[in-house]
Amino acid sequence: MTTHSETGSVFASRKFSEFATIKESLIARRMDASFILAPLAMQLVASGVPIKIVYLGHRDGTTLMVAKDSPVTDFAGLRGKKIAIPNRFSNQNVLMHRMMKKWGMSFDSIKLVELPPPEHPTALASGSIDGYIVGEPFPAQAELDGIGRPLYFTKDMWPGFISCVLVVRQELIDEQRELVQELVDGIAKSGKWLDEALEHRMDAAEIVGKHFYFQDPELLKFVLSKPPDRVKYTSLAPLKKDFDEIMELAVEMGVLKERLEFEQYVDTSFVAPLETLDWGFESLPQPTAEAPAK
Repeated sequence: MTTHSETGSVFASRKFSEFATIKESLIARRMDASFILAPLAMQLVASGVPIKIVYLGHRDGTTLMVAKDSPVTDFAGLRGKKIAIPNRFSNQNVLMHRMMKKWGMSFDSIKLVELPPPEHPTALASGSIDGYIVGEPFPAQAELDGIGRPLYFTKDMWPGFISCVLVVRQELIDEQRELVQELVDGIAKSGKWLDEALEHRMDAAEIVGKHFYFQDPELLKFVLSKPPDRVKYTSLAPLKKDFDEIMELAVEMGVLKERLEFEQYVDTSFVAPLETLDWGFESLPQPTAEAPAK
């Protein structure tokens, strides 16, 4: 739903706490665009849902957490442990399998359990799981509450990690292409502004925390600064090489039954007008926090 102002369209957003409802809302066309998990977008297309990935939500921004007093110091230490993931069709699930391959571990070495992201910190605190991997701010929440610590940031495991992607119903692309372009442009420009200065990130955390996410702005400030490259909002064009690797791993794991051609689930045409933007991270302050335990 949008309204129009002199400066452009105002897009009405909705907040969801889990992905099953988002999936059903897209299928039923109760909404025309959403940020969803990358492999889930692929699975929906494979199931015949007419959507296309047109942009990314962010890069990195996911953390693998363990209990604060856990003896685990590297990925091999997770062998036999129970680790929560947000969804079977999440790139966090793909990443865990990618890491198991890298460390020479079989895919059943770690017990992966699905939990809605908001439940991850409480499950860690109760001891019902040994760790979790999910998008921010749920890892930072456990860190601030003193119940968890980062084992790895995704920037250290899979640089440029993709979690959420922006998908749009094909009908909207066909019928209101200019509106979709306006949406992508707005996300791209806001991301570029965020990554230009740490001060911009702090201002955004204050506004978004109070008026959109209804979360403590201090939590969001922590996410956006400890370290500053914990999550990035530039270089968000959907690139074939990134998705080819996700596709191969997802098929290998059995998350997807068959390979899809890149053009079947991605529409890169909305990124083309943005090629003149600076997609680099050079203006983003460099991290000063200690590196995660390994």
